[in-house]
Amino acid sequence: MTTRTALLAAASFAAIPLLAAPAAADEGMWTFDGFPADQVRESYGWAPDQAWLDEVRNSSVRLTGGCSASFVSPEGLILTNHHCIASCLYDNSTDAKDYLADGFTARQREDELTCPGQQAEVVTAISDVTGDVMGAIGNLSGEALTKARDAKIAEIESANCTDTETTRCQVVTLFGGGQYKLYTYRKYSDVRLAWAPEARAATFGGDPDNFNFPRYSLDASFLRAYEDGQPVSNPAHLKWNPRAPEEGEITFVVGNPGSTSRLFTQSQLAFEREVRLPLTLATLSELRGRLIRAMDESPEHAREGQDLLSGVENSLKVYIGRTRALNDPAFTGKLAAAEADLKAKSADNGDIGDPWGAVEEAVSAYRALYLPLRFTQPSGDLYGYAQTLVFAAQERAKPNAQRLPGYTDSALPLTGKRLLDERPVYPWLDEMTMEWSLSKAREYLGVDDSDSKLLLGSESPEQRAARLVNGTKLADPAVRKALWDGGLEAIEASDDPMIRYALALAPRQRELKALSDAQYSGPLAAAGASLADARFAAYGDALYPDATFTLRISYGQVKGWTERGNAVPIRTTMGGTFDRATGNPPFDLPPAFAANEARIDKDTTYDFVTTNDIIGGNSGSPVIDRAGTVIGAAFDGNIHSLGGNYGYDGTLNRTVAVSTAAVQEALETIYPAPALVAELAGE
Repeated sequence: MTTRTALLAAASFAAIPLLAAPAAADEGMWTFDGFPADQVRESYGWAPDQAWLDEVRNSSVRLTGGCSASFVSPEGLILTNHHCIASCLYDNSTDAKDYLADGFTARQREDELTCPGQQAEVVTAISDVTGDVMGAIGNLSGEALTKARDAKIAEIESANCTDTETTRCQVVTLFGGGQYKLYTYRKYSDVRLAWAPEARAATFGGDPDNFNFPRYSLDASFLRAYEDGQPVSNPAHLKWNPRAPEEGEITFVVGNPGSTSRLFTQSQLAFEREVRLPLTLATLSELRGRLIRAMDESPEHAREGQDLLSGVENSLKVYIGRTRALNDPAFTGKLAAAEADLKAKSADNGDIGDPWGAVEEAVSAYRALYLPLRFTQPSGDLYGYAQTLVFAAQERAKPNAQRLPGYTDSALPLTGKRLLDERPVYPWLDEMTMEWSLSKAREYLGVDDSDSKLLLGSESPEQRAARLVNGTKLADPAVRKALWDGGLEAIEASDDPMIRYALALAPRQRELKALSDAQYSGPLAAAGASLADARFAAYGDALYPDATFTLRISYGQVKGWTERGNAVPIRTTMGGTFDRATGNPPFDLPPAFAANEARIDKDTTYDFVTTNDIIGGNSGSPVIDRAGTVIGAAFDGNIHSLGGNYGYDGTLNRTVAVSTAAVQEALETIYPAPALVAELAGE
């Protein structure tokens, strides 16, 4: 787990979505086994058939770094966003060669860069296992429910994926426990970078332009999947179509939206607004300040901290947008009305009971657990390695069905890959992030709190972070591998200070998880099943569940919107980059743009907007036209889409995509890659 991933994971709220009203036009992140063909046909006069859907599904890729992508050639070439592979550039860079700043083009395939921790996955099957999981749960409640559910899930995953070298099985909870689906993936664990533009080309406009439009961003890159040292031969892929989008044309975005909260009850939304969001904004803002100060100390720190800073700033903007949405009376009024409508429709259904009351009781219990759950998880790559090693050793000593999620037989290969892949660790950055997280723990828990004393002992946050980071040897992948292979005996015998620290924290972390399962997760799962029944009874079963970082398809059209009385156009052109440039960051021209200005076709469509319904995790998703060809890659939403975590507004929410026409122009003119141009053309 990278520092950036660990920090954003720590900021997440592990709540289970529950309920929303029926979907409006263009709304919905639909599962492939629940695609609303009739609804699409009614809106657009045409809908894809099953063969179209199968081809698109087989071409779509989930990147385990948290993004989406698609195969665009029969030789394993994958289109995604630049910001989805920025960590790969970062991990391959040194003070002598900064790939993130300079970009990268592999002149031959032997030059393609390995991306640590990355894995590409393609869905091969989706099957309903609701009956099996519900049968295991029976009438259980609390922690017993979660243990029985997790044990059955581990059994299903293990039984259906005996070849963990090439397949991955994942049982996904949908509708808050109303459905359970088994997703089977063909996985590719060797993923390499083939092409990426300069960072300034992808991030032109920086944070001021982030989640806004017009945009002038070349947020695109190409990976390649390998197997047995050779590029993957994959017949299923999307045809590359470097053309401009047409206003009003139907578009499909296929990817893996990460998480939405559209099915939250009012009590869950209140927790978001009153607890999680304010705390997250305050702590991440401080981290941003600490990081900027440290990056100003030297050019080396500036390079080494950039990947984390980009993630923190992006997350801050997301949480600010969500906060604004949950403080908008008109927006929250619609959410409250949707819940009231379902309650009214369920009033005569005696089988439903009072799941809203059960959720409220669970959330109330979670309020008391939230701070210790959050702050007993220190931040930093090195602590993340230690915690994974400790928990993996302890869990692997148990039967598969008794292990925690993430450490079952089906999950261990990816856990091990992320742990053991070689990537740089910068001690100053790890020390700073650990020091920050420990200082926030002491601040929010209190000096006299038993968890604060467990985390710090008699040391200050600064002293403990410095001692652990400077004393550990876990930055060395060979050391990590020896501990991984040595199992529990090696872990318990280790004198590494970070391992000893993780061992000391593990009992309390397990205790808190057990309390959360008993008082929160278990009751929510039971209430979620009841609310799903109520929802299906009231609105039918042609509904979409909240996002779960599993494959979904959304439909929409190329369409602008009205902002403060002004019409926002559907597209920008590459020439607009030069008009927008000021010469000062973040509006300074990418050097290759400046050098090739006379050769660039400035009328080329650069970025464009659609009404497709997306969320974080959709980054890198192909934008597909009616013919099934790829015409763009989604990389952002507009500012209104940040409220899309809780609800969709088709008049304002927009997907922002980089056009294939712009990527083609870059490949031919700005960052020449003739071999890729030929491959995309099928030559």
